[in-house]
This record gives sequence, structure tokens and C-alpha cells, in this order.
Amino acid sequence: MCTYIVCVRTQTKQEKMSAAADTETIETSGTARAGDPAARRRWIALAVLAVAQFMVFLDETVVNVALPSIKGDLGFSQSSLAWVVNAYILTFGGLLLLGGRIADLFGRRRVFLIGTAIFGVASLVDGLAGSEGMLLGARAVQGVGAALATPAALSLVTALFPPGPVRTKALAMWGALSGLGFAIGVLLGGVVTEIASWRWVFLINVPFAAATLAIVPRLIADSRVVGRGFDLPGAAAVTAGMTTLVYTVLETTDYGWGSAETHAGFGAAFVLLATFAMVQRRSATPLIPAGFVHRRATLVPNMLQMFLGATLISTFFLLTLYIQQVLGYTPLEAGFAYLPLAAAVASATAVAQRLMPRFGPRPIVAAGLGIASVGLVVLSRAPVAGDYLTDVLPALLPVGFGAGLSFPSITTAALARVDEDAAGLASGLLSTAAQIAGALAIAILVAVVSERSSDLIGSGSAPLAAQVGGFQLAFMIAAGVAQLASLVAMFALPKGKAATGAS
Repeated sequence: MCTYIVCVRTQTKQEKMSAAADTETIETSGTARAGDPAARRRWIALAVLAVAQFMVFLDETVVNVALPSIKGDLGFSQSSLAWVVNAYILTFGGLLLLGGRIADLFGRRRVFLIGTAIFGVASLVDGLAGSEGMLLGARAVQGVGAALATPAALSLVTALFPPGPVRTKALAMWGALSGLGFAIGVLLGGVVTEIASWRWVFLINVPFAAATLAIVPRLIADSRVVGRGFDLPGAAAVTAGMTTLVYTVLETTDYGWGSAETHAGFGAAFVLLATFAMVQRRSATPLIPAGFVHRRATLVPNMLQMFLGATLISTFFLLTLYIQQVLGYTPLEAGFAYLPLAAAVASATAVAQRLMPRFGPRPIVAAGLGIASVGLVVLSRAPVAGDYLTDVLPALLPVGFGAGLSFPSITTAALARVDEDAAGLASGLLSTAAQIAGALAIAILVAVVSERSSDLIGSGSAPLAAQVGGFQLAFMIAAGVAQLASLVAMFALPKGKAATGAS
């Protein structure tokens, strides 16, 4: 979820004079020494951008524990309630790649501010919604704003800091806040819903968005890729294809994987994405430059991001169900149950920041994913008569620590050395990988839980025991995915400090 890139290109004499005269924006050459005002402003800009994007990541999970209250107030049916989450994911995941390229071509700061404004206004409408249609429409618009702001924000961070240890540290901080956003969302959702109202789950975004719109223009100069056109047919094809794919995955929970509707949806997505590939080959200004995704430095981190997104997003979803439906926790208690996870993510991030400049992301990603897989194996043994301290907490700590190592390391591996003219595209791909994989994993593992539960009930198990059996199998599958990702990181990520841009 990216923002405006600060220019990292050779400036003309006129541009240098203009930049020197503009004391309200950060110098974009990235050469200021530590302690200089420009360096301090750069870190302040990173903090503002990170908080804005923390808000966007937070919104993917913060609403989960508020769903029962929303259902009661606005009269949602059980099936339509899922679209309070899905409407956001659909537009967010479907438009991310396009949002990244729009930021590159039309100005990263401008697109970030537009996306943030859309997100803030939509959040206000969400909080004031008086009907099902009004809430779902605003959630979809929130996704549009997030898809514009996210790739623009991360590309801005990439350009604010020159390649090397300083950029590695900045990207590690960014990746850490991404992980914390997912983890803290459940906690914040429970607290806000309990002490105020579900409406404040959305309204809390408004002051953050307003502050971001006021501060960012003072800190960061605009930038864009000069001299390139825009491949409109390709953009239309990839956006339609990605949106169709996300929609089909989300709807498998209703139609099933073997239904005609699901097959038709996947078929349509395949045709649209194949059309996009053909258009790209013939385009003079392709949305994705030839060979971009085939490079090892791009392909492997995006694969790892898919594995990580699939593992963690689905785990948070299923674990929340286990804590509330099996352990019987209230939304507030379920929220506080995630505090150790958030603490583990934060502590692991500090470790990753110290180690990456020395060792590069490869061993850190591999270790992080391996540690997370151990926690998931522990979760796969959580019983019906479970206890938080003995069955959940020992799993949350390694999952959180592993995630805290992995999030910033994968982000750094993907973006630390990316060219300025492709920063928005690279960040959009990285975010898309997590969103698509997370949506797909939730659909698959929910189907696994349902199928396994049905089999166990048919064998004479009680309904609750059968449901727990389904959770156990799903957590074991997630553990296998995390372990596979650890092996991919160990053998496929580039070696050494070069991946971080360190010398």
C-alpha cells in the first residue's frame, strides 16, 4: 500500500533551483546526511505515510468482530453480512495493480492523496450508514481508495530513501506496520464495538485521513514517470480479470468449488487475464514492462508474499472463529486475546531491522516462515475443551514472531532495489499478491473446515467437535504452506546483502 515516490532521478538545473526554493517539501535526491533537517523530515514523512497505510491494512480485519452488531442494527441476512468484508476486498484486490501504475504515471503524491480522500469520505459514509445498501456501497468505495493509496504510498517510501541500509530500515518499518495492522485490527474492533459502537470502527478513520491530507503535501514532493503513455486496453483487461477472479473466489463459499457458476467465473477471469497478456505483447507502453515479473528479484518475493498472505489472513479468520465459537470469548475478550500476537510482531520487526543490513532478507524470511509454521502446528492441536493459556497463546507467539520477521523482509527483498519508474507497479504487485492469496486461502480453508466437519458428523462426532476437527485440519494445511514458503525463501531468494541494497 504505497504512496508518493520522492524523485530519485537526475535533476535539471531549473528543477534543482525550484527544489532549493521549496522549503516545504523534502529533497528527493536521498543524499542528506543523518541529522540534517532534510533527513529528519524524511523520517517524519515515513511516519505519516506509515500511519495512513496502517489505517488501510487495519480495515481488513477491524470489522470482523463488529459484524454481529452490524447485522442486528441494519438487518443483514447471514449470507449478505459477508459482503461487509468482501465488498472491500473485491475492489481493493481487483484494482491494486491498476492503482500502482496510475500512481507511476499521474503522480504518486497526487494519487495517494486522492486515494486517501476517497477512503476517508467512504469511511464517514460507512459510519453514518442507515441501510444495508449504503454500507456495502461505501465499503466498495473504501476499497477503491485503498487500491489507489496503497501502491502510491509504498513507492513514495522507496523513493524517499536511497538504496542501502537506510532504505532497508525504512522498508522494514513499513512492513512491520502492515503486519501490525492485520493483528491489531481484531483487538481494536473488539474494543471499539464494546465501549462505543460498530459505527466507530469506520469513523475512527476520518480524522487520520484528514490529518494525512493536511500534512503530506508539506513533506513530500510529487513525482511521476515522464515520457510514457498509458495502456488503457491492458489496464481494463487486467482490472476486469483480477476483479472477476477475486469475486469468484469469494463466492465459492456460496456456490461451491464444483458449481457451474464457479467454473464460469474462473473461466472468465482466465480469458480476461489471457487477453491482458496478449495486449501487453503488442502495446508500445505496456502496463507491465516485458520481463518484469519474470525476474527472480521480482517473482520470488511476490511468490513469498502470496504464501504469507494465504497463511496469515486465513489463520486470523479461522482463529477468531475458534476463540469466539469454541472458547466462548466475547468480541472484546477475543480482541485482547490478540495482544501477544501484536507484541510478538513488533519485537520481531525490531530484530529484522537489525539483521537485514548484515545478512540480507533471505535467511530472515526463511526463519520467519519456519517459525510461523511451528505456531500453526500447535494451533492444529487445539481441542474442543481448549484453554487460551495452554492451547492458543503458545501458538500466537511463534506465529506473530514469524510474521514480524517475514513481513518487512519480503517487502525489502521486493522493493529495496526497484527502479523509480516501476516503484508503483512493483508495490502494487506485492499488495495484489497478498490480497488475492488471502481471499483464495480463506475460501479454500473454509471449504476444508466445512467438508471435514461434515465427515466427522457423519462418523458420529458432536457438531462442536466436528467443527474443531475442521479447524485442526485447516491449521495443519496452513502450517504446510508456511513451511513450503520457508523452503522457497531459503533456496530461491537472492543471497547476501545485495538484496537489500547494502554495500
